[in-house]
Amino acid sequence: MFGLSGKVALVTGGSRGLGRADCLALAQAGADVVVTDILLESDPDLMNVAQRSSSVLAQVMAADHVVYAEQTAEEIRQLGRRSQAYQMDVTNREQVNAVMEQVAQEFGGIDILVNNAGTLDHLAQLTDQLPELWERDLKVNLSGAFNCTQAAWPYLREGGFGRLIYMSSVAGTLGGFGQASYSATKAGLLGLMRSAALEGARHGITSNAIVPGVIATEAFNTGTPGMRERMVLRTAMRAAGKPEDVAHAICFLASPEAGYITGVTLPVAGGIDLFTF
Repeated sequence: MFGLSGKVALVTGGSRGLGRADCLALAQAGADVVVTDILLESDPDLMNVAQRSSSVLAQVMAADHVVYAEQTAEEIRQLGRRSQAYQMDVTNREQVNAVMEQVAQEFGGIDILVNNAGTLDHLAQLTDQLPELWERDLKVNLSGAFNCTQAAWPYLREGGFGRLIYMSSVAGTLGGFGQASYSATKAGLLGLMRSAALEGARHGITSNAIVPGVIATEAFNTGTPGMRERMVLRTAMRAAGKPEDVAHAICFLASPEAGYITGVTLPVAGGIDLFTF
């Protein structure tokens, strides 16, 4: 069950964290996987690209060499699957369209799109939120997912087996103190997901969202010990999840067995959305 042999998956933001785990899990389930990210470790202009993204997190990861897009693609090839890493900025519509077209030609189509790319480093209360970072978060987290969905749509429809998966967050369903832009964009993804579910239903395209809670990614580990502890204590299971917990849920939603599931939000959150005391 849940085999993806013969399917082609494309993951945005696949160089680390949840995206990297998604890529590896999809490959282990049998899919050929395209790894896309704004950062590629072999790019001689890596630090400048990170700085132009205006993402502090991207700059930190680039400086610390926590960029594994091409390494992930190589690990997937060692599993016997086809894989390639492409540099793609989800806010650049021309680049997104070009990459989707190239992938469809080289891999024979696109069956699964995981909209994972996002920013989460804009932390400030409402009165201190920076307009330029609000706009950036809209462009990356929400418009970026729209750009990729629109570009991949013809290929998903053509194949007759389409799987759209959006990476939301409990901040999008519960709100987040000091996370107005992040929460708003992650909530917006749920509306986009449901609209895609309605429009795709007659074409064999399902559309669903994962709602992660506290997941132990590289980004989580950049937080202070006190902040990490508070987040874990807010979770019913009193532990942070693993990236693989999210990736396994994605593999299920991408599978043929989930073909009658569309328009849903699936929390992978350890009970953080429950009343905990």
